[in-house]
Amino acid sequence: MDRWSSLRVRNLVVDEGGAVLVEVTVVMTIMLVFLLGAIEFLFIFYQHNAAAKAVQVGSRIAAVSDPVARGLNQMTLAVLGPSVPPGAAMPEFFVTCDGGAASCTCAGSGCPVEIAYNAPAMNAIVFGRGSLACGDATSFYDAGMCDVFREVTPANVVVTYAQSGLGFAGRPGGPVPTITISLQGLRWKFFFLGGLPGFDSLRMPPLTTSITAEDLSSGAPAF
Repeated sequence: MDRWSSLRVRNLVVDEGGAVLVEVTVVMTIMLVFLLGAIEFLFIFYQHNAAAKAVQVGSRIAAVSDPVARGLNQMTLAVLGPSVPPGAAMPEFFVTCDGGAASCTCAGSGCPVEIAYNAPAMNAIVFGRGSLACGDATSFYDAGMCDVFREVTPANVVVTYAQSGLGFAGRPGGPVPTITISLQGLRWKFFFLGGLPGFDSLRMPPLTTSITAEDLSSGAPAF
């Protein structure tokens, strides 16, 4: 290597031109990762809170509305017979209504009546009373689950009615079950990571809330 070539190599080694650009590139990359990660985390936190609140709203509506299991109101009368006199404790029952399958099933000794899926009752829980769309609620009374979290559809909701020990055989208003609303099958939404492989299929964990039924009727009780 001649003297000129050696001098060029030495100058290249000690040259600090462009070092700031390299440092800024590294630091900006790290800052962007933290910034975008924080935004994604806050968005996921919002979705989880909104979904949890939607489940609470849905359970409250279900407690004071017509049951999604059509025929549940008459269950206390249907069990009356020689073995279940009026005023006796209600036999065990567990009714599951799946909005995705649009069906209701009943298990237990207290299910002698046919249980049918009541789509309007499910719509009232998801969309709000008297509504079939999201975002049109004019008050909290009219709000449904999707007014709180727009991603919710009837296919994501499972409603269960379980014997709570309250009520009695022959009760005019029907049984007083424990109602559980489950929200499942929802996917996380991402601002920046949604286009990456695998992120678009990430699902929320199931969310549930239970409440004791009240009238199980959308109308005022008769006196």
